[in-house]
Amino acid sequence: MLFCQKEPIKGTIITEYGKTYDVKNPDFKTDLANDLKAVFDVGRSFNDSTKVNPLINTAARYLNMHVHAGVSVKKLKVALVIHGSAANDILNDENYNSKFGINNPNTALISALAEKGVQVILCGQTAAHRNISKSDTHPKVKFSLSAMTALVQLQNKDFRLINF
Repeated sequence: MLFCQKEPIKGTIITEYGKTYDVKNPDFKTDLANDLKAVFDVGRSFNDSTKVNPLINTAARYLNMHVHAGVSVKKLKVALVIHGSAANDILNDENYNSKFGINNPNTALISALAEKGVQVILCGQTAAHRNISKSDTHPKVKFSLSAMTALVQLQNKDFRLINF
């Protein structure tokens, strides 16, 4: 028995990103009553600098699929902790262009996520190691002491770690 349709559906929260599939009558029911707090550990980028980082796009998928399943957007708390090579993906267009010769394909996605309350947090250790200043990044990016610090603090606030 096939549980999902063949074509992905466009999200209603982050409309240009985060396509998902409709799953009819799952056996493991989605909790509609409690907050769903997720922190995504995003520590790598991919070889194609012309494409959105799929790990960042996963946050859009998380929002879109849960709202589609009936979870109130107010119950969705999401954070992205960026470190390692993924730091390039949160650079502002000017700095991304100087490195890769194009505007950052993640800019609109990060803006859309931030508009919906998603925290985008950059590891300060990664930033220092890669010589990235606050003015080099997307304006919605927050700096932390380290990715480890942000991950621990968010988990202490009942965020659940999602690491792909």
